[in-house]
Amino acid sequence: MAHTFLMQAGRWSLQGNWIERNQMPTIVKGGILVAWSRDDWYTMVTKLVFPESELEEIAFQYRGRLDPGEQQYTFVLHHSLLGKVEGEGWIAPDSVIQRYWVLGDERYRRSGFETLYRIHDNKYFLSSGIMSGHYLTSIMEATLERQFE
Repeated sequence: MAHTFLMQAGRWSLQGNWIERNQMPTIVKGGILVAWSRDDWYTMVTKLVFPESELEEIAFQYRGRLDPGEQQYTFVLHHSLLGKVEGEGWIAPDSVIQRYWVLGDERYRRSGFETLYRIHDNKYFLSSGIMSGHYLTSIMEATLERQFE
């Protein structure tokens, strides 16, 4: 696969819009750090901030494994809004797609999804959402750009 996001270690900036149910869009900015260990485990840390809003920042800490040559993987995630989460991802020719579900959340049945579409090697478009039961509670659309030091 020709993906650079998630498949290679690196730093990414994020800029876009966050929309909660029955609210106007608000600007979201952030950063993503991807690191890989020698045994095919990755760590991804994401921080989102809302500079023009009173929304609290959101942090994600992923840990997953992707064996060489595989197109599907699993991960665990600590999400500052949702708590402990498990998920799965698929690597497609032009996108990376992830879905996740909150552990021990029988009451609200919260889950989420992310689609990262490759525009080119150093730029992706992100579309994501968080659901409660069958209803979207928030969505995000953003552009990710690889940062070079």
